[in-house]
Amino acid sequence: MGWTTVNIPSQNGRLAVVTGATGGLGYEKALALAAAGAELVLAGRNERKGTHALARLRATHPGATVRFERLDLASLASVAAFAQQMLDAGRGIDLLVNNAGVMAPPERQLTIDGFELQFATNYLGHFALTARLLPLLRLVPGARVVNVSSLAANLDSIDFNDLQSELTYVPFQTYGMTKLALLMFAVELQRRSEAAGWGIDGITAHPGYARTDIISNGPASRGLLRALWRITKPLLLPLSPAAERAALPILFAATSPDAHGGGFYGPTGWRELKGPPGTAKMPAQALDGSVAALLWETSERLAGVRFA
Repeated sequence: MGWTTVNIPSQNGRLAVVTGATGGLGYEKALALAAAGAELVLAGRNERKGTHALARLRATHPGATVRFERLDLASLASVAAFAQQMLDAGRGIDLLVNNAGVMAPPERQLTIDGFELQFATNYLGHFALTARLLPLLRLVPGARVVNVSSLAANLDSIDFNDLQSELTYVPFQTYGMTKLALLMFAVELQRRSEAAGWGIDGITAHPGYARTDIISNGPASRGLLRALWRITKPLLLPLSPAAERAALPILFAATSPDAHGGGFYGPTGWRELKGPPGTAKMPAQALDGSVAALLWETSERLAGVRFA
């Protein structure tokens, strides 16, 4: 059967921050971490969904220590405000799961800061969040930062001439670029952590083909793709694992002693679509150190943060 939530080590006394934890895969990760005893911060932009998620989680685990905090990753001001709240509290963070994301909106959209929506939400917001929470992560030896990537990371490369998809916006390619960026971010975080002695592990995982609403809320939200999704959904969804199983590779990366800094984890079945968690195939472009370093420096400039 392989690794499941029963294999999660005790998380008692550990603080975990999970972005996008009010539904879907994020909620399933939070639920499993709460069951293992972790103290949790559910970070999300929708307060109504946050309240509902808290009620559901507490109904399942009445003794859980969990709270919701508003965080809109598409706004650098919101990221800064959330991080400042955490810094003011001064509690060391054992685990940061950079999970929130949007997938392939049919039309290019801009955030309040003027960035392309997928680039900002999936990648740049998480980069800025990790930088601002670095002092709290460094308080805990062996703290983990787990970035949630995707099989789509193989779809594209990092185009520094069009990071914001201004010249060409192809929804899935832009999505793939952001997921590749998250993977490269974790690898580079691990390298810099080892060089500077931060004591933080940068890890990436992907869920395979997950049965969540992200498809219908993204590329299939309108037009021809919506019609096609309605036709194919009954055929495709039975082939995909439910959210609680799709979350396992990320939980493995977050908690297993067998997961290591710089590692990439995912389902081990056919083409990594589903199956027990294990080592995933790293896209070759994710290991380009010069591109990763340039992406890091560019991201610091765009987000107005420094990993000091």
